[in-house]
Amino acid sequence: MIPDEYLQTFVVECRELLEQMEEALLIVEQAAEDPEIINAIFRAAHTIKGSAGMFGLEPIVAFTHAAESVLDQVRSGDIEMCSALASLFIEAHDHLNILVDHVAENSQPDGDIDHHGKSLIERLEAYLKGAETAEKVTDNSDEMPVVHEATLEREQSDVVGTDHWHLSLRFGPEVFRNGMDPFSFVRCLATLGSIVELVTLIDAIPPAQDMDPETCYLGFEISFSSDADKVAIDSIFNFVRSDCLIRILPPHSKVSEYQRLIQDLPEEEMRLGEILVKCGTLTPKELDNVLRFQAEQSDSPQRPIGEMLVEQHIVSPPVIKAALEKQQQVKDHKKTEANLIRVDAEKLDELINLVGELIIAGAGTNLIARRAGLANLMESTATLSRLVEEVRDSALALRMVQIGGTFNRFQRVVRDVSKELGKEVDLVISGAETELDKTVVEKIGDPLTHLVRNSMDHGIENAELRLARGKPAKGTLKLNAYHDAGSIVIEVSDDGGGLNKAKILSKAIERGLVSEGANLSDKEIYSLIFEAGFSTADTVSNLSGRGVGMDVVRRNIQALRGTVDVDSIEGQGSIIRIRLPLTLAIIDGFMVGIGNAAYVIPLDMVVECIELRAWASDEGDGQYLNLRGEVLPYRRLRDHFDVEGDLVQRENVVVVRYGEHKAGLVVDKLMGEFQTVIKPLGKLFKSEKSIGGFTILGSGEVALIVDVPGLMGQIEIEKGTVERAGIVAAK
Repeated sequence: MIPDEYLQTFVVECRELLEQMEEALLIVEQAAEDPEIINAIFRAAHTIKGSAGMFGLEPIVAFTHAAESVLDQVRSGDIEMCSALASLFIEAHDHLNILVDHVAENSQPDGDIDHHGKSLIERLEAYLKGAETAEKVTDNSDEMPVVHEATLEREQSDVVGTDHWHLSLRFGPEVFRNGMDPFSFVRCLATLGSIVELVTLIDAIPPAQDMDPETCYLGFEISFSSDADKVAIDSIFNFVRSDCLIRILPPHSKVSEYQRLIQDLPEEEMRLGEILVKCGTLTPKELDNVLRFQAEQSDSPQRPIGEMLVEQHIVSPPVIKAALEKQQQVKDHKKTEANLIRVDAEKLDELINLVGELIIAGAGTNLIARRAGLANLMESTATLSRLVEEVRDSALALRMVQIGGTFNRFQRVVRDVSKELGKEVDLVISGAETELDKTVVEKIGDPLTHLVRNSMDHGIENAELRLARGKPAKGTLKLNAYHDAGSIVIEVSDDGGGLNKAKILSKAIERGLVSEGANLSDKEIYSLIFEAGFSTADTVSNLSGRGVGMDVVRRNIQALRGTVDVDSIEGQGSIIRIRLPLTLAIIDGFMVGIGNAAYVIPLDMVVECIELRAWASDEGDGQYLNLRGEVLPYRRLRDHFDVEGDLVQRENVVVVRYGEHKAGLVVDKLMGEFQTVIKPLGKLFKSEKSIGGFTILGSGEVALIVDVPGLMGQIEIEKGTVERAGIVAAK
């Protein structure tokens, strides 16, 4: 019985390999000449097959064996990777995913899955039989597999007898004196196969007057047809090896076989000579001779054994190259294994929670030290705080992952949806190395999927309309990510037709979302597409038109303490911009006081702190600041949160920025930086948009965390409103 933890490790590794395979398959048509892409697909299939074999998972082994056989022919150049074959391998990839899912669930595939798997195997094996057979089996493809001329030449060569072993024999001068007959070895060869051609070499024979009748001057070049391996052929010459030069070169067909055998060798560290012996292209005796010759070259730097084997025509260069690649592959794999360790995500979450408790306990210790006024204790707690901060950063870094893995999954989405819609669309990815919290990555996948599909369906026009508008027939969809002011920004943009403001506003008035005659800004009009049930589609399709989805996108993003907005130019395209916090667990905060209550503002959003009286404008009745010529709206948090108590004489303003927007938050006291462990609010406060959670202070009191994006959305007086009212900022 195989332990469950081993099977789960197998499932995790298979899914990683299948992701790599899918990434390679989606670009293989554009990079068919790059052997590394084909090798990446082959290695993934080969590794899955080997691992499945260890666990006795025969359905996976049988299926990957069929795929691997075709990939091997593609690698050797016998079959060309075309669009039809790439599509077939994508189907095979999906079927493998299903088989792995059944392993994860400890269940057996049903009859339909087995039937589909057998159908795929039949279609794959058809490629091994040639173009005509594959055409009959592949019903849904208009393209034929391409079989290279090399394959046809090889099939013809079997008939005319050119693809055979080649033996180059140079018998030593003492052969006759030792009682050996060179022709006896030639006759012995016939027991292992047939001699197709034999050329006797007499160039070493001296003039008649100088000939010694007991000295052998003969040599032979032999074309030999046999199914025997090199060791069996080489063993025939054991008795004359000491003073003869014997070279045995495999037939052309053997070269690709040796390359395949090398790839099939276990992932063990081996020397080059060991690899060549294990695959059968080099005999142990030949290896010993070359190593001895290498050791004798003591007067010069030691030459690589591979170079010597090629120079002496013992092993062909492609086989040496394959062996060296295998060596490097094993080294890279071992290095990766040594640098990585798999950790359950739940254990990471537990670590983050413990670090959070440590931060709270550390804050309590700092408070006690300040109250006690003991210099040594304060210095010790300061050191402790610094170390806790480093532990916090390290713990959070463990959960940070690159968003590129999420972005790359959309290669498949774009490919499938573009085929369904009959549109040609290129996906351009940038900022894939941008890191954010693993929890955020997991939850952003579904909203992004909807936005991508929506852009392709509604945004990008069909080829005829694009050409009529002077655009390329192929549309472009871009995914971009970058860091900005302590947040991560994800952009989904297209070069399609953009949003039709008039149509959106008309639909909104029709549904009662907006009163007729309302004066809305462009952003306010665009934001209407996120209302529940809102859709401008004239027809309902499999992809869109029911008004379900964009409201869910906004709700899911807001659940991550993020925001989403749209910029669009009609006829040119749209950009949907998602802004998310880097992490959902622990942040650096700036603590402020209002009355007897404490509030925490995310430090990454704080620009500066100023005195209200010095920058408040007396013009008009609006609440705004004239900050060095820049008009900023502000809001008193005391009024916003209905905090009771007397006003302080000196009010301060914390200037915050979120994206392109800036505003001022008026507070009573500035209390400095504070490491904040974010605790979620209960369902009772779910509708409160200006509070993002709470934290526990060192004193045990609770401080609310200000949700700056939500609060900004509630500030009534904005810069644009102030400017429209004719208020001019002037110092």
